[in-house]
Amino acid sequence: MLQNPQPTAIVGGQPLHMIFVQFPIVCFTGALLTDIAYWQTAEVMWERFSIWLLTAGLVMAALAVIAGLIDFIFSRRIRAMRPAWFHVVGSIIVIALCVLNAFVHSRDAYTAVVPQGLILSALVVIVMIFTNWMGRDMVYRQGVGVPN
Repeated sequence: MLQNPQPTAIVGGQPLHMIFVQFPIVCFTGALLTDIAYWQTAEVMWERFSIWLLTAGLVMAALAVIAGLIDFIFSRRIRAMRPAWFHVVGSIIVIALCVLNAFVHSRDAYTAVVPQGLILSALVVIVMIFTNWMGRDMVYRQGVGVPN
């Protein structure tokens, strides 16, 4: 019987990519919500929250990318999966958009958020939904990381 593909970046039996990836998802979604709050209230506090969420999300995304690339590079079976490629490309797009968004948010508060920052935050969440869908497909349909 063929074993399910297993990640190689593991600590204590837990795949690191699945652990780290939750943090940027929450941070980038939170940045969209705080951008919306700033757009509606013009309270500078919300713009500050957005930049901190983007920064924390990018730091954690870097850790998730490292763990994910280790799994992707060192597992031929994972690389052979079509959703894995969509997941990798989508993740690169999310990070690139977030870096650009962080630079946009570094401007003066109002021009940092409305409209460019808000649009970038929304695009990030949309691409992240697709990327997460591809990652979940690998786990739930293709059994990546699921013990036999």
